[in-house]
Amino acid sequence: MTDRAAADGAAELRKQIAQTRSQLGSTVEELAAKTDLRGRAKARAADLRDRAGAMTVQLRSTAAQAGHTVQERAGRAGHTVQERAKDAGHTVQDKAGHVGHTARTRVMETRHQLQDKGAHIETDPQDTVSRAERKVPAPLRAPVRFVVRHPRPVMIAAVAGAVIVTAGVLGRRRAAR
Repeated sequence: MTDRAAADGAAELRKQIAQTRSQLGSTVEELAAKTDLRGRAKARAADLRDRAGAMTVQLRSTAAQAGHTVQERAGRAGHTVQERAKDAGHTVQDKAGHVGHTARTRVMETRHQLQDKGAHIETDPQDTVSRAERKVPAPLRAPVRFVVRHPRPVMIAAVAGAVIVTAGVLGRRRAAR
């Protein structure tokens, strides 16, 4: 039995030696990998490049989406301002027409009252305009004459001014938010 026990012991030793060699080989490979700074740096650089590429794609996508959102909001805001300006223009035009009609009615009423009292009033509105123009200082006569004869461009300019003021007010309100 001693030969057999010795043979079993030798086989057991060989097995342990093979196992130890395998463990040492793994340990040596691990140590070699830890000391291979160049290889680790290359792997880390490749990992960082992959991450940077993924982030670049994500940022571009986010930026494009934000650009589309801003564009949509700006378009809606433009349409809103345009609608409000159009409404304001119509309101100004209606009020100007109403004021003009009211003024004309009052002038006619006053004229009739004065005629009833026996006062002499010129029937030609151009004569009245000419007298009114003479009361205006000389440097202002041409613009006043233009406004009297062409009220539509003046009203359009007034509406445009109202639109600009409205847009400025809306812009400031949005900026304050």
